[in-house]
Amino acid sequence: MVRGRYAIRASTAGAPTIEMRVLLLGPYPPPHGGVQTNLVAIRQYLLKRQIPCEVINLTRFRKPAGEGVYYPKTALELVALLLRLPYDIVHLHLGGNLTPRLVALALVCSLLPRRKAMLTFHSGGYPSSPQGRTAGRWTLRGLVFRRLDGVIAVNPEIEALFRKFGVAPERLRLIYPHAPADPEPGTELPPRLAAFFQAHSPLLLTVSGLEPEYDIPLQIEVLGRLRGRFPRAGLAILGAGSLEQELRRQIAARPYAGDILLCGDVPHALTLRAIAASDLLLRTTLYDGDSIAVREGLYLGTPVIATDNGMRPAGVRLFPAGDPDALRAAIEAELGGQARGEKPADSGEQNLEAVLQFYRELLPER
Repeated sequence: MVRGRYAIRASTAGAPTIEMRVLLLGPYPPPHGGVQTNLVAIRQYLLKRQIPCEVINLTRFRKPAGEGVYYPKTALELVALLLRLPYDIVHLHLGGNLTPRLVALALVCSLLPRRKAMLTFHSGGYPSSPQGRTAGRWTLRGLVFRRLDGVIAVNPEIEALFRKFGVAPERLRLIYPHAPADPEPGTELPPRLAAFFQAHSPLLLTVSGLEPEYDIPLQIEVLGRLRGRFPRAGLAILGAGSLEQELRRQIAARPYAGDILLCGDVPHALTLRAIAASDLLLRTTLYDGDSIAVREGLYLGTPVIATDNGMRPAGVRLFPAGDPDALRAAIEAELGGQARGEKPADSGEQNLEAVLQFYRELLPER
């Protein structure tokens, strides 16, 4: 039964056990990306433990509400849901830039009565951006973030950013995104993608948004440079974004256009299957955070080559941003079997447990 804000169920000893209710705010798939993957992982982890958890999607991609996921069309609808739904903790997930609109949403969450408000910030490039470099305790952002009951940073640079905003140490946690996962049994690649994989060797894969910061043109260029040594090499690009049409034009202009497949948005289960089936996973970025795709590749045993951003996990072969010669050399070294360092240990569900523990610390003892 439900009393007030808490779901109450009988324990095995007969005494009632109070379970928290969690509301997640952020991007919910589709499309599938790093923030979406982490949000879904948290929700599934909570539901498996019989902790009620609903979601409010904050993107323009909308579906009819159902299964505890809501898709408000306006800011007023969003605020109405925040006031109407039963929950103890509202956990906001933001990525990219901290726009005035998103800072205002964080302020609204901090003002909700009788609820705890949390934020996870997933932006690798923001701390070094012009806006990020203006971070300070007495900025509007600092005033808002200090009102929150908890803040999760997904890498050390973001943790340092929130210290600049004046967030108290006891309210700030460094918790990396959860990544390890196995492809679901029976999941098969769709025919078009499976045929492309079969026709190319080595098969290079990238999983990212089709946005400027992911430097997809670099991969397209380097594939051409590899063809002298690897004439059957292919590049599959999983993801969607604003540069899709421009990238299609760039690909069509290459003599090896048939060896590049722009796949669009792909469900996470198929993404994991594609990572496991590929020869190399590429992560080229102009700026980046702690990529979930990189960690998934390492977990699944697929070699990973990524731009050096100073925070890659062990086992990734690194190259400098925007350097086609270095990327080509890294790919050839990887395919040639040259050592690239120790593979990291499986992190299991430790990061998700850390999030749940943070929730418990925020709620009063019961």
